[in-house]
Amino acid sequence: MQLFKERRVLTVSALTALVRGLLEENFDQVWVEGEISNLACPTSGHCYFTLKDPGAQIRCVMFRGAFRTLKFTPRDGMRVLVRARMTLFEPRGEYQLSVDSMEPQGIGGLQLAFIQLKERLAKEGLFSELHKRAIPKLPRKIGVVTSPTGAAIRDILTVLSRRFANVELLIAPVRVQGEGAAQEIAAAIADLNRAGNVDVMIVGRGGGSLEDLWAFNEEVVARAIHKSTVPVISAVGHEIDFTIADFVADLRAATPSAAAELVVQSKQELTATVEALDHRLQVAQLRRLERSRALVTAMSRAITDPSRILGHLAQRVDSLDARLVREAGLILDDASERIVTLSARLARQSPALTLQRNAERLSTLSLRLDHAMTRRLACAAESVGLATGTLNAVSPLATLSRGYSIARKLPGRSVVTSFRQLAPGDRLELSLAAGFALCTVEEARGQSESLTAPERSV
Repeated sequence: MQLFKERRVLTVSALTALVRGLLEENFDQVWVEGEISNLACPTSGHCYFTLKDPGAQIRCVMFRGAFRTLKFTPRDGMRVLVRARMTLFEPRGEYQLSVDSMEPQGIGGLQLAFIQLKERLAKEGLFSELHKRAIPKLPRKIGVVTSPTGAAIRDILTVLSRRFANVELLIAPVRVQGEGAAQEIAAAIADLNRAGNVDVMIVGRGGGSLEDLWAFNEEVVARAIHKSTVPVISAVGHEIDFTIADFVADLRAATPSAAAELVVQSKQELTATVEALDHRLQVAQLRRLERSRALVTAMSRAITDPSRILGHLAQRVDSLDARLVREAGLILDDASERIVTLSARLARQSPALTLQRNAERLSTLSLRLDHAMTRRLACAAESVGLATGTLNAVSPLATLSRGYSIARKLPGRSVVTSFRQLAPGDRLELSLAAGFALCTVEEARGQSESLTAPERSV
């Protein structure tokens, strides 16, 4: 919609106010269903939240007067139905819903089953964009999986006959609701894959209740779509209806008619596009030909006077020569500075200086080694003298030099330390400070007994 045919410059505030007026005038009262998130209720009494569904989200505000009339307390994750008017929050330039009333929406058994299956298949990766296949721009054969008597097939045929009447269609008739419908849909998808010449397929039906659409929420249909090698367009129900098949399919269409619009371009549009491209090609060829002619004309004029060309070339040579001289001078200056720097570094790192420093260090270390060895030898000599004195003090030879002897009993030469080891007539070998002596025992007594026998030589 064009509001201003003539150029009119608006401020941001003016444009925002204009958009706000349009929104409030055309969306004075709407009913919106969605899930609450980001709920915030400050002390002012107003309530702020986001209302969202799998495809979009919108900011909402419920002012204090309306919020006080609620019979329940909203929570994040709660699904609600709100009556509101659309407006625009000018400071942020965002449209929002001003909610007048709110009703909680309960989750039934089918809805809970839908949520659980969706979460499980999402974790398995069936909804991942990595598995989405591209829809061919101009398919030769289109497969359709739907009821042969429903409104969906009529809508698809009507749209295709209008947009591209000579496209080939292969219909796989199935039941789209009731017991066993999901199995028929999955089998039809597999059959179209086995056909081998189907470029794309549409799987869907017209609108209905959650129970009517439930066949497209069955796991068997989801896995059949995921397994399909042929790209699948899901077209189930109306624009507000979402099924598991929509999330698994390569492309979701809001309705069967929209699927037919998406699956093939209009023949008239394609023809117009080709004609436009042909015209652009002809214009481009003519322009290129004109540019070539102009270039040839300019060159022919230049060739008639070669001095002009030579003059331009000579001027360019002079310019390049001057540039070369400047650049060469800069390069030589840089090289000279670098040579000076490297020479200084080389002088600081001269091998002769290194050898001299190492020789001085070696001399110092040699002197330190000589001093250390002298001190070490003196300490060792002192330690040997002390050890020798101690050894001499405890040596048996020193004891023998003081008049003592060591008695060994023959024939085993065992050392005698007690008179109880001896008996008259035993032979002893005495070790003296100088030499040995052989003796015969005449009598052996303890320390408390005295020897009264006259002295005899042994």
